[in-house]
Amino acid sequence: MGSIQAEPVAVPHVVCIPFPAQGHVNPFMNLAKLLHARGFHITMVYTEFNHSRLLRSKGPEALKNYPGFRFETIPDGVPPSNPNATQSVTELLYYTKKHSVVPLRDLIVKLNSNPDLPPVSCIISDGIMAFSIKVARELGIPEIQFWTASTCGLVAYMQFVELVKKGIFPLKDEKNVTNGYLENTTLEWIPGMKHMRLKDMPNFVRSTNPDDIAFNRWLEEAQDILTADAIVFNTFYDFESEVLDTVASVFPKNNIFNLGPLTTLCKTLPANEDASTRPSLWKENTECLRWLDSQNPDSVIFINFGSIAVMTADDFDEFAWGLANSGHPFLWIVRPDVVKGKNSATLSDEFLEATKDRGMIAQWCPQEKVLAHPSVGAFLTHSGWNSTLEGICGGVPMLCWPFFAEQQVNCRYACTTWGIGLEISSNVKREELEGLVREMMEGENGKVMRNKAVEWKKKSEIACSASKGGSSYVDLERFVEFLLKFSV
Repeated sequence: MGSIQAEPVAVPHVVCIPFPAQGHVNPFMNLAKLLHARGFHITMVYTEFNHSRLLRSKGPEALKNYPGFRFETIPDGVPPSNPNATQSVTELLYYTKKHSVVPLRDLIVKLNSNPDLPPVSCIISDGIMAFSIKVARELGIPEIQFWTASTCGLVAYMQFVELVKKGIFPLKDEKNVTNGYLENTTLEWIPGMKHMRLKDMPNFVRSTNPDDIAFNRWLEEAQDILTADAIVFNTFYDFESEVLDTVASVFPKNNIFNLGPLTTLCKTLPANEDASTRPSLWKENTECLRWLDSQNPDSVIFINFGSIAVMTADDFDEFAWGLANSGHPFLWIVRPDVVKGKNSATLSDEFLEATKDRGMIAQWCPQEKVLAHPSVGAFLTHSGWNSTLEGICGGVPMLCWPFFAEQQVNCRYACTTWGIGLEISSNVKREELEGLVREMMEGENGKVMRNKAVEWKKKSEIACSASKGGSSYVDLERFVEFLLKFSV
């Protein structure tokens, strides 16, 4: 009798489409690596602009196709800009919606016509690249939204409709941005969110224009995400339980997967899914890790405003002298484009002389490793979601200076709900910053927040633990099973 041949098992093929900014590309790569390690074929889709930046910063090896993992590009339609700086987020939101639909559709068709590749079984796209939902529906492919920002940020965006209905948006007068109106307008009606003021909502609410492009695009995105087949969050349940429950109550399909912190889940990966695929858009300075080795435990303030935030030359100067006057050692990441209107951010000779024995300046760094270093005692941050999670994973309290989008929401949560942060005024002054640094590094309040940050670190590790049945690890296994249904 002849043996019965088993039916070949279909290899699931996932197409990943991150929003083209560093804070979105990083978690997408982490998710892709986790799925690749479980046997999925991955196609990572970058914009042509970011593909070029990655080649310059990491070299061709970082974007070299290897078994089960390939890179493709689509145009973004954005007018030419500084090739070494992040493009305008508002322009990206506007132009990708108009110009990327057809190129993405053509790419999926091309992938499906390649006999050497398994057919595309689903698309995972960024929560602010919702045009991919349209492409997926046209091609009959399941579509999953990966919300790479905070869940509290998403719930805040979901209130944009209500802000219009209640007459809160648009602002009646431009003076409302600075006259205390934002601070004094409380929003206690938001489901699952406490202690919120208009000041703490995404900064797109600070407009007197009812047709404001950014406000209306984010309003649409927050509604579109609820039409996906599933939603993935880079968070863990204990950290954002109330807002996760809020999303679950309005998402009709209820396929929600909390897979965070993804950086912690990735520590379970085999060695071959290593940091060679870390998609940094800037060249990283690792010399700073050796400098940290020479510092005392919990003694260094780490300052990084992320990949997008910019400030005025006056703000830059106030930050510099606030740090200098605090007397504490610091590691400051100064991107060349961090000061508005300048190709290079320059620190004065007087500042460099005053801090030469206790400060280090670098253009970019492996932030996750820095925040995990025992010498780092506090993190001065723009409150981006990756930075917030990496601070949690390092057990480091935060000084928060939110710049835009939902960073204001993250800052508010850090300073209230999570108990790990102190807020810096948007109009920063050196005396204020010096006082906040001293409070965080020397005061009783700082000790309380440091202990709270360590508690959250432990909870995040438990969430990602297989042996402890952590909520994020369980959700990752659930997510894999969910995706496998599409490749049968």
